[in-house]
Amino acid sequence: MTTLGLDFRFHAERTPNPHSLKWVLSKEITPPGITADFQAPVAADTSPLAARLFAIPDVIGVFLAPGFVTVTKREDKEWTALAQPIVDALKAFAAAGESALGPSFSAADRPQESGVVARIKEILENEVRPAVARDGGDVMFAGYHDGVVEVVLQGSCVGCPSSTATLRFGIEGRLREEIPEVVKVVQV
Repeated sequence: MTTLGLDFRFHAERTPNPHSLKWVLSKEITPPGITADFQAPVAADTSPLAARLFAIPDVIGVFLAPGFVTVTKREDKEWTALAQPIVDALKAFAAAGESALGPSFSAADRPQESGVVARIKEILENEVRPAVARDGGDVMFAGYHDGVVEVVLQGSCVGCPSSTATLRFGIEGRLREEIPEVVKVVQV
């Protein structure tokens, strides 16, 4: 575990995706319930932390959540070459006292729905997202029509060999168990 003063510590954890590492942080860096998934470099005014991490060669994805950061690397690169630059970027972020999300970042609006969509979102929010977050990823609701739930996989879930099983047996199975109207879950 790396300690930067008593108020900011972090350590790395493996995820089911061999190309993503989850960096668990001692304090929240995004507001509760707010995540940010960047699959390409962003400007510092969108996310100072993501901009620092994308400055590291071979980083291709950065996912920010309240208590962790998931970094995804190119498949042909080894973590041994990237670990220290990531640690250095996290230390520089903490030392600068920056916010992880800049003024140009806007979280997706989450309107309140009723009925089936509200029940789907409740299960995703309260059961699925916390489970997937333990592995450095996230699942976001994207839509529902004709019995099909559309979700977006983020963080370590992107390109993970286990994501198909998680989608089918985990998410779809749980939603179908509770909501008979759901017939299928697909990634968009």
